Amino acid sequence: MTDTQVIEIALQTMLVALKLSAPILATSLVIGFVISLFQSMTQIQEFTLAFVPKLIGVGVALLLCGNWMLHTLINFTQQLFEKLPSLLV
Repeated sequence: MTDTQVIEIALQTMLVALKLSAPILATSLVIGFVISLFQSMTQIQEFTLAFVPKLIGVGVALLLCGNWMLHTLINFTQQLFEKLPSLLV
């Protein structure tokens, strides 16, 4: 296994991790921004006001994107296992 192969696998792994986390993180970011904007306008500083909508939004994002995320992860794992014999030589 050469240095180039290790770097290629690491790069692919980081890209897949970024793809898989993007819908959840983006949803949480948008909801958090909207809630903090609302809190700053109304001067309501309640922790659950920010937590519960984020929790619901992340759950919805997982329901909507979960199938795609699972297929992406399965395809990456299959490609990695297919490359395994050539990496061991």
